[in-house]
This record gives sequence, structure tokens and C-alpha cells, in this order.
Amino acid sequence: MEIYLDNAATTALDPEVIEAILPFLTTHYANPSSAHGAGRRAKEAIDQARRTVANLLGALPEEIYFTAGATEGINLVLSGAIQAYDLSHVITSRIEHKAVLQTLKRHEKEGDIETSFVKLDERGNVDLYHLENLLRANPRTLIALMHGNNEIGNLTDIHAIGVLARRYNAVFFTDTTQTMGKAHFDLQEAEIDFLVGSAHKFHGPKGVGFVYIKQKHHLKPLIYGGGQERGQRGGTENVVGIVGLAKALEVAYRNLEASRSKVSKLKQYLVSKLAISGIEGICYNGESKSIENSVANVLSVSFPCLSTGSLVTKLDQVGIQVSGGSACQGGGASHVIQALACEADKENVRFSFSKFNTFEELDLVVDAIMRIYESDPVVLTRTGWKRIASLA
Repeated sequence: MEIYLDNAATTALDPEVIEAILPFLTTHYANPSSAHGAGRRAKEAIDQARRTVANLLGALPEEIYFTAGATEGINLVLSGAIQAYDLSHVITSRIEHKAVLQTLKRHEKEGDIETSFVKLDERGNVDLYHLENLLRANPRTLIALMHGNNEIGNLTDIHAIGVLARRYNAVFFTDTTQTMGKAHFDLQEAEIDFLVGSAHKFHGPKGVGFVYIKQKHHLKPLIYGGGQERGQRGGTENVVGIVGLAKALEVAYRNLEASRSKVSKLKQYLVSKLAISGIEGICYNGESKSIENSVANVLSVSFPCLSTGSLVTKLDQVGIQVSGGSACQGGGASHVIQALACEADKENVRFSFSKFNTFEELDLVVDAIMRIYESDPVVLTRTGWKRIASLA
């Protein structure tokens, strides 16, 4: 048995994506910078992919720049904007991806910027009143706040943040790595200056992503070389990856409502199964239990500690792939969990679903979890828990 529930980490390639990229692995392999016919065909494939992404997001083709993934894109936006606009203040949160936090930490250490952290409530939601106070005190700042959190799934109100950014002449960057292909975007109407996405989060290939740069803006390049991506990113383009990214995004938006409905039902089903599992002390981190306030495919659950090892490890041993962190045996919870008002001495497990998962798989997952707790002598002694016969 093998059940993959780590789709917030990466996703399987969609069959349509495999079909789309095969010719560029076998026949159309020319360098898109070459002047001959084969090179021009590769270049046209990139241009078509750029038009596809732009059309799907309500952007202009010239606002889309391809990268090697979201981490590179985040570094490009943060470092590029700080340098291009001589910005000395950045507002972010303590639950951003480490690509954001570590990049800002480096700039702060080098004396380029001061960083302010917006307050979060006990569930990890941004305090918009505090954000406005920070903007009022620090005009012409860079706001770096993600759309959907990769660990707890919280959705941030990027529309409200965009309105505040315009009101205070700030620059707004949002990391949409976890929501791209799962939420609608109209970037011509949105008050978003910069945005990043990564193909492997929406059933595309690894090693390719994109940055959206609103037409009125520019960034100082991070990688210099042959002038590719209109001088914004040097280096021979990953034609295979770019074609795959565009096809994956096309498929994602064609099936958006059906996919979102399915993964939402999977999340609700797992919550309902855990509720009747008989395991005491289960709770949910952030807004991940909510369908309205979180990314549909992410569920972050805190389980009581086992005395015999990690729940994540034990699930892996029976072929169930999830991710998480534990404070049970002295291990540290992640920086995201530490920023929340979560109970100590819990093991945090992130289940993340895709359109390829099934309800039958979740039945097997819950049964495996119950068996693991049933076999733990300390849990049995401490809680008196035992398997409910009807679920055995």
C-alpha cells in the first residue's frame, strides 16, 4: 500500500502535462536563443506558454517571467525590489515561507532594510488594523505576505492588503505558491505588484516557476547572463519545464471548480473520520479545518504524542506519506506552529490532498492511525482510549 498525502510539498504530473512535454524532450530540444528554425520553434513554444499563463491570470504576456521555481522568484522579487526602489522597510509575518524570511534576514543583516512583523491572531490570521498602523508609520514600504500558508493553509485577504498598499503608496508582493491553480486571479484588477508561482505545486514539472511583475514596475536582476527573459533572468530557458508549467496551469483552471470541490470534500471527510476515531486530544492548527478560510487541500492536525516514536514516521513505515513536525521527544515544532497559540507536546501532521486522492485512501489512513495509537502503551494508560469496535 502506498498513499500520497503530501501534495503541498509536490504533486504528481498530470497526464496531459506529460503528453505536452514529451516532444520537447525528444524532438524539439533546440536552444531557444538559436537563430535557426529549430531554435525559433523552441522560442515560439516559450512565447505561447507565456501567453497562456498571462491569459489565465488576467495579466499581460510581458508581465510574466519564467524562473527555476518559487524560491528563486521570491529572492528575485525581494532583493530586486529592495534594490530597484531603494526600499528600506519591509512588512512581513512570522509564518511566511523561509525563502521570504531568510532573504529578508540577509538584507537586514547587511543594513539594507528594517523588518516589521505584522501581528497575527491565535489562528495565524493577519491583523489588518496593525498592518495599517505599520503602513501609516512607514510609508513607501514593501509588503511581503503570502496568499496561502504552506503548513496550516490559512488564506490571507490579499484584496484588503492590496487596497491598503495603494492607500499608503506601498509595494505589495504575495507568494501564491500554494494557491496558484487552486484560486482565481485577475491581475489586471488586483492591487498586486509582484507574485510568484511554482509548477510542481499544481501538477506540473519541478524546477520551473514564474514571477508576475506589474507592467509599471521593474526589478534589479538576480541572475545575469545572456539576456534571456527580456534581461530579467539570464540563462538558457527550461523549455520543457515552461511548456509543462503552462499546460499544468491550463488544466488546473479548466477543472478548477471540480478539483476544488473534490479536495474540499476529502478534507471534510478526514475531519469527520478523525472525530469518530476515539483518539483524544486531536486539534487543528490555524484555519486549516475551515473550508472558507484555508487552502482547500491542506489540513494541519495536532495529535497527542506517542511514546514509541513519531506518527509521521510510523505512517511512512506502512506506506502513507504525510509531512509534519513534533515537539514530543524534544524535537522542535516548525516556525509556523511556534508562531501560533498551539498546545505544547503535540505532533503536528500536515495532510495535503490532490484530485488524484480518494475517500477509500482516507479510510485506510484513519485505520492506520488508530492501529498506531492502539499499540502505544502509554497512550492507552494515560487516556484509557481503545479502538471503537464498530470501526475496527
